[in-house]
Amino acid sequence: MSSTVILPAEPEIDYPDCDGEPISDNTLQFKWIVTLFGGVSALFKDNHNVFVAGDLLWYPVQGDNTIRAAPDVMVAIGRPKGYRGSYMQWKEDNIPPQVVFEVLSPGNRAGAMGRKFDFYQRYGVEEYYIYDPDRISVEGFIRKHNKLTPIADLNDWVSPRLGIRFELTDDDLVIYRPDGQRFLDYLELLEDRNAAYRLSEHERLARDQAQKRGDEALLLAEEQRQAAELAQTRAASESRRADDAQQQAELERQRTEAEKQRADRLAAELTRLGIDPSTLN
Repeated sequence: MSSTVILPAEPEIDYPDCDGEPISDNTLQFKWIVTLFGGVSALFKDNHNVFVAGDLLWYPVQGDNTIRAAPDVMVAIGRPKGYRGSYMQWKEDNIPPQVVFEVLSPGNRAGAMGRKFDFYQRYGVEEYYIYDPDRISVEGFIRKHNKLTPIADLNDWVSPRLGIRFELTDDDLVIYRPDGQRFLDYLELLEDRNAAYRLSEHERLARDQAQKRGDEALLLAEEQRQAAELAQTRAASESRRADDAQQQAELERQRTEAEKQRADRLAAELTRLGIDPSTLN
C-alpha cells in the first residue's frame, strides 16, 4: 500500500523595502543625491521606459534577500517608470540597472565601498560613478570584457548610456545634459524658474507695450485716414462749388452776350427803318 508524502511548503521570502540605513550622512551628500536623481529623471522625463530611483533596494537574485544593494542613484533603461518598494530584478525582465551613482560622505568606509564595487561588477552594472563632494573628486568605471574598468580621465567624459558630460573644476563637479544645460540643484532650478518668470513677465510687459504702441499707431493712422478722407471730401465739395460758380458765371456771360446781341439787332433794325435808336431811351 502506497502513501502520499506531503512536503512542507516553502517559506515565503520577504524582500524588505528598507535596510535601516540613512539616505545620506550630511546635507552636502544629500544635495548631490537629489541633484543627480532630479537631473537624470528630467533627462528621461519623456521616455516611459527609463526607470530612475534613489536609495532604492535592488535585489538581483530571486530567493535570497541578503543579496542586495541600495545605490544612491540608479538608472534602469528598458524598464517602465512607476513606484516600487524595491527593485526585484526577476520582476523587471531580469534587467539590472545599467548606470549607478554613489555620492561619498566622510563616513563611507573603503571596505563597504569595495563590497559595493564587487556587487555592481557581479550583477551587471555597465557604468559606475563615484563622487566625493568634500574632496571634489570623481571616479568612473565602464564595463569591458564583463568587468568594471576604470575610466582614465573623467574630465569631459560622456556617459555612453546617458549622454551626460562630466566636467571637474577646482570648485565642483559640473554635469551637462546632451543639450548643453547644466544639472542644477533645487535652489538653482527655483532661481532659474523665477528668472524665467521675470523674463517672461518682462517680455509680456514689453509685448503689451508694443501692442499698445501698435494700437495707438493704428488709431492714429485711422484718424489720419479719416482726416485725409474728410479733407478730400471738402476739397471735392469746394471744387464742385467752384465749378458751379464758374458755370453760373458762364451762363451770366452768355445771357449778357445774348441780350447785347438782341439789343444790337434791334438797333440795327430801327436804324434801317429810319429811326434813331437813341431817341427811344
